[in-house]
Amino acid sequence: MNIVCLDLEGVLVPEIWIAFAEASGIPELKRTTRDEPDYDKLMKWRIGILKEHGLGLKEIQDTIAKIDPLPGAKEFLDELRKITQVIIISDTFTQFATPLMEKLGWPTIFCNSLEVADSGEITGFKMRIENSKLTTVKALQSIGYDTIASGDSYNDLGMIQASKAGFLFRSTDKIKADYPDLPAFEEYNDLLQAIKKAL
Repeated sequence: MNIVCLDLEGVLVPEIWIAFAEASGIPELKRTTRDEPDYDKLMKWRIGILKEHGLGLKEIQDTIAKIDPLPGAKEFLDELRKITQVIIISDTFTQFATPLMEKLGWPTIFCNSLEVADSGEITGFKMRIENSKLTTVKALQSIGYDTIASGDSYNDLGMIQASKAGFLFRSTDKIKADYPDLPAFEEYNDLLQAIKKAL
């Protein structure tokens, strides 16, 4: 029994925080898990910047409403879901992901949730589980699944390395150089073929 575990941002949709950094004119918010391996530290820092600028959930959701999946992502996902089970495992938040899931045809996603005040201010975040990508992959394996995983960032490496087959997709030159043993792809068709071979 196989199940494919995919990262969301950078793999199927553009990076939400980069899009919001551009929309809000706050370049510091371009920092992502490609740059900062410590997600907890990254999110606390982001929340501090939002507070400083008086920005909340609504402003981010307005940006997300304009984001479309990466070209070819929905077709790739549709093709993949015809041949195997797929779960998106992301460190994003339900409040960000829902509009994007609609555009991707409602795939299953495991992600986290934001703590939001009545005013719309983001006050904190609740991680579903610690080290969620690796923990989820191990949990799937414990109930009889062989996992195949793909992602682009530091926080994807655990699930990629723990899986029967794992692939980097549109990753950074640094991550590719640091992990030369991991097959790295830039095109959906190449990733699809690699997954099919691994099934």
